[in-house]
Amino acid sequence: MLLPKANSSVSGGDSPKKVGAAEDAPASAPISPKPGNWVVKNFRLHTGATLPELNIHYTTLGDEQGEPVLVLHGTGGSGASMLTAAFGGELFGAGQPLDASKYFIILPDALGAGQSSKPSDGLRMQFPQYNYADMVHAQYRLVTERFHIQHLRLVLGYSMGGMHTWLWAENYPDFMDIAVPLAALPIAMSGRNWMLRRLLIESIRSDPEWMQGNYVQQPRSLRLASVFYATATSGGNQGLYKKAPTREKADALLDVRLSTAPSTDANDTLYQYEAASDYDPAAGLGRIRATVLAVNASDDERNPLELGVLEPAIQQLADGRLFIIPGGPDTSGHGTAASAKLWKHALSEVLQTAPRTGK
Repeated sequence: MLLPKANSSVSGGDSPKKVGAAEDAPASAPISPKPGNWVVKNFRLHTGATLPELNIHYTTLGDEQGEPVLVLHGTGGSGASMLTAAFGGELFGAGQPLDASKYFIILPDALGAGQSSKPSDGLRMQFPQYNYADMVHAQYRLVTERFHIQHLRLVLGYSMGGMHTWLWAENYPDFMDIAVPLAALPIAMSGRNWMLRRLLIESIRSDPEWMQGNYVQQPRSLRLASVFYATATSGGNQGLYKKAPTREKADALLDVRLSTAPSTDANDTLYQYEAASDYDPAAGLGRIRATVLAVNASDDERNPLELGVLEPAIQQLADGRLFIIPGGPDTSGHGTAASAKLWKHALSEVLQTAPRTGK
C-alpha cells in the first residue's frame, strides 16, 4: 500500500492474528546487541538543577559506519526492551526495514529509566526533577557527543518514546530526515491520559508505606496502582473482552497481574510519570522539517482518535503522513503499536521515499 503524499492521511494495516506484548522474549538478531554506558558531567536540567554525573546506558545494533537510527522506548522500559520478538524481531533482522547490517541503531535508556541514572540509584526523592525535554536533551548529547553523529536518518519511538520523537522533531528540526512517533499525540498532556497518570501518582504518594520515598520495601500501592493504570489505559475494549469474556476469566486475568511483582521502583515510577506533566508540543509543530509518519491504533485508550486532534496536527506539517491501525479483537489498544508487523510496511515505504537532508 502506498503512503499518502504530504498533508494527507490514511487508515490501513491488516488485522493481526496476534499482537505481541512488551514482555515478549528478545528477538534473535543476526547482529548481537552491544550494551554501553556514557557519563555526562554536570548535566543541567530545565529547573536549573544539575546532576554532577548523568550516566546514560545504551544498546546498539550494527556497525557505527551504518546509517544512524535512534529508537526510543516507553515509560518504565529500556533500550533493550525494544528488542522483543514483536518489535525488534520485526524490524532489525536481515531484510527487514531497519536491517542492522545496513543501519547503526542506537537504543538509549532514558534519563530516569533502565540502567541510566534514576532515583533508585540512591538519591531517592532527592533526585532532581526532570521532564521530557531533559530526557530528549540527554539523548541528543549521547548521539552527538558519544557517537559524534551530526544527522540521523530516523528517530522512532513508542508511547513515551513517541512523545520524545515529537519533541526531537521540533527541538532539532534539521537533525533527522524522518520522525516516526508511535502511539503518541502532539498535544498537551491532558484529559483521561493525564487524569489516570495523576491517580497512579497519588496512589503511591498517599500510601503510608511510601514514607516520603524512604521505604524499606516497595509500597504495596505500587503493584495495585500499576495494574489499575495498565488495565485502564491499554489492552483495547475488544481485546480485553476476547481475553476475558466472563467474570471468572476477567478475575483470573487480574489475579495473574496482581500476583506479579512490579518490575519497577516506586520512586522511579513517580518521576517517570510526573516527567510528562508539562509535555505539550502543539505550538511547535511549525518548526518540524522532517518527514513525519505518525502511527496510531484506532483503539488506543491513551490517544483516542475521537479527540480529532491528530489529523489537523499532521496537516500542519510540510510532509506529514498518518497510518492508523484498525482496532479489533486481536489488537491491544495502546499496546497495539508495539507489534511492528502491523505498521512496518508503512515504515519501509517512508524510508524509501523520504528525502535525505543531511550534509
